[in-house]
Amino acid sequence: MLEIRKGTERGVADHGWLNSHHTFSFGHYHDPLHTGFGPLLVINEDRVTAGQGFGTHGHSDMEIISYVLDGALEHKDSMGTGSVLHYGDVQRMSAGSGVRHSEFNHSQTAPVHFLQIWIQPNVKGIPPSYEEKHFTAAQKQGQLRLIASSDGRENSVLIHQDAAIYAAILNGDQALQHTLDAGRSAYVHVIRGRLSVNGLELNGGDAVKVTAETVVTLANAEAAEILLFDLPY
Repeated sequence: MLEIRKGTERGVADHGWLNSHHTFSFGHYHDPLHTGFGPLLVINEDRVTAGQGFGTHGHSDMEIISYVLDGALEHKDSMGTGSVLHYGDVQRMSAGSGVRHSEFNHSQTAPVHFLQIWIQPNVKGIPPSYEEKHFTAAQKQGQLRLIASSDGRENSVLIHQDAAIYAAILNGDQALQHTLDAGRSAYVHVIRGRLSVNGLELNGGDAVKVTAETVVTLANAEAAEILLFDLPY
């Protein structure tokens, strides 16, 4: 079964310095039909103006993943971690028993564009931790590149949940298939471009829930970049 989530129907928060599109209920945006998909709770597409950002705030018991699309995202946290992320960088912060952090646009002249993803962990109260990895466009071109997993395999970042996240860049007649094991579902989020998922045409910002299917087929792409989440169902 396929259930589309149109990008144009997402929740929108425009604070001037921040423009955010919420795939699922978040903050002041609440839609009882879109409160998450399994352990996947948040996909926010954020654009932050030059020199602005999120001041220090706290989280606990959440896997927080940042996927930078353009610009430079500066991160600092109470674990003493600090870094500046660019396109291709994937950051994972396990909030665990509690962590405080800030996120700012590192540039004083250009905006930063990124996805922030929250996944509910399958353990609570663990020590907070941080990890980041870089994945080149070539590593994602024409293939599903594992970027996050429950065991850190294939040099992916480790998340504390029985889930896997893949990234891919597709164009033209390139096609990919991902097999879903029994009891698994998929969520495909189109970052940009367009393509079909099991025959369903999607544009940038769109997504689709895939349930009761054995294969996810990505095809008919035009400059498409996507994230595929393999999740317990």
